[in-house]
Amino acid sequence: MKTIINTKYIKNLAFATLALVSLSTFAQEEEEAKPKFEFSGTVDAYFRANLNGLNKVVPNTAVPGADFQPTAPGSSFANDPGFALGMVNLIAGYEGEKVGFVADLVFGPRGEDAVFGSPFGSPNIVNQLYVYWNVSESTTLTFGNFNTFLGYEVISPAANFNYSTSYMFSYGPFSHAGLKADFDLGNDWSAMLAILNPTDFTDINPFGEISFGAQLGYSGQYLNLLYGKQGPNEVFDGAALVDTDVKSLFQIDYTGGFDLSEDFFLGINATYQDTDGAGFYGAALYPQLTTSENFAIGLRGEYFATMEGFGNATGIGADADGDANVFTVTLTGNAKVGDLTIIPEIRLDSTSEEVFLDSDLELNDSLASFLLAAVYSF
Repeated sequence: MKTIINTKYIKNLAFATLALVSLSTFAQEEEEAKPKFEFSGTVDAYFRANLNGLNKVVPNTAVPGADFQPTAPGSSFANDPGFALGMVNLIAGYEGEKVGFVADLVFGPRGEDAVFGSPFGSPNIVNQLYVYWNVSESTTLTFGNFNTFLGYEVISPAANFNYSTSYMFSYGPFSHAGLKADFDLGNDWSAMLAILNPTDFTDINPFGEISFGAQLGYSGQYLNLLYGKQGPNEVFDGAALVDTDVKSLFQIDYTGGFDLSEDFFLGINATYQDTDGAGFYGAALYPQLTTSENFAIGLRGEYFATMEGFGNATGIGADADGDANVFTVTLTGNAKVGDLTIIPEIRLDSTSEEVFLDSDLELNDSLASFLLAAVYSF
């Protein structure tokens, strides 16, 4: 009888132990599956000075309202003289097992420049605002406003090696609003398809036109495509609606890079954009050498050319045929002090046209500038 009691006791004990383990495992799985909220961002500021260009506003008493302005490269961001502000970037994300969202807000000059196309429903502070659904392990749908998939550089200064930006980045898309599907094809292959508003119109679609985006990736190398009309297809001339015969923009872009050694990385970007003959093309190399745990040095060499007068919109001018080009070399250091990155930078821009104003108010075809930036990430 004693043996039977002991056997029952052992069975009951084993059952109780198994139940406790099962409950514990279930609780752990529930805890792991519980959605998590993340909050991150950056704060940045900089000092910039031209070495051979105008660094201040010179009032023009001969022509009121036509003051001479400080000169700067025609690329985006970090172009103000003296001590200047970048932006505050606040990113909130909520990630579940299958679904989530990202709300990315920007405050300051860099942020306002980045979201210039979205003043209709927001005060130029929404950089990204989207929801996503992991339909399967290999497919994700994203719906809303997201930064562009084209190009090597991005809006956030923390995600770029150089603090100033390239011409290719500056005149390509910044952001899109729409629906995109990302596919993991396996064996390091990926793909993306998107239906989008006209470029940088992220609050609404003012023209009723749709653009299409696509990407094919392999092992960190990406071929990107964008196609669609970026303006209104008809206008009212006071009497009737008139067809504008607006043409579609086409852009093809390659972005990638290679780890040539443990400490040496080479980034590459090449792009071509055309709208009925007007547009640009260019290429850039980004060699970067990590010398220690807290310091790296890198170079950006970029050639950028414009067609059919597009250079007038980029600040590099245009010749009699409407063409222009610029070659830019940027030497940048990244020094880490905890979560703070200090970025000294020397930049040389050489253009085919004379567009840079010097201290004597004369135009030149080259500009040398120095910049010191600080970016804090959290």
